Amino acid sequence: MTGQSGADPRVGVGSAPADPWELVREWLPGNDEPDRPQMTLSSVTAEYGADARTVLLTEFDETGFYFHTDAHSRKTAQIAANPRVALTFLWPGFTRQLVVQGLAEVAPAEEIAAAYRRRSPYLQQLAWQNTAEFARLPIEERRDRWAAFLAEHASGFEQPGGWVGFRVRPLRLTFWSSNPDAASRRVEYSASGPGWELGYLPG
Repeated sequence: MTGQSGADPRVGVGSAPADPWELVREWLPGNDEPDRPQMTLSSVTAEYGADARTVLLTEFDETGFYFHTDAHSRKTAQIAANPRVALTFLWPGFTRQLVVQGLAEVAPAEEIAAAYRRRSPYLQQLAWQNTAEFARLPIEERRDRWAAFLAEHASGFEQPGGWVGFRVRPLRLTFWSSNPDAASRRVEYSASGPGWELGYLPG
């Protein structure tokens, strides 16, 4: 995700395409690009209402947006109780923003396995050790355990059993682009039957 100067001609001043995935493909890096975008995942809790944290977008296709996490994490439990979530992408310099609202579901097993294989060695190891128990340890012990685990798995890491992936199927996508020449606006797509309903909102 790179910063954009001026208005986005597809959102800020021009006519938006009928298909939101056309804009998604223009705005987000391709799945084969190694640097993955960060996004804020918002979920619903029974105790505190909304919750949010930053995760990596693993990939996307025209069925949804994928991310992966610890199967025992708080966000996984929240999604199991209420699959309604939102994803927020923010570009550097606040030049663009994409908000996706939809339903999260467990991704297909083959997608989860393929996503793990594509992760860097650091992120593969993180999937093993990023636990609540590990987080409670002092930094010196965490460093020692991290180094020991790495040495024990010099040939690489298999996918841990407690690692899961989710696909967020969008119900609404809202694109915003800055416009230094006039008031900015949002372009919003809402799921409507087999297609999308397009609307424009103030920025």
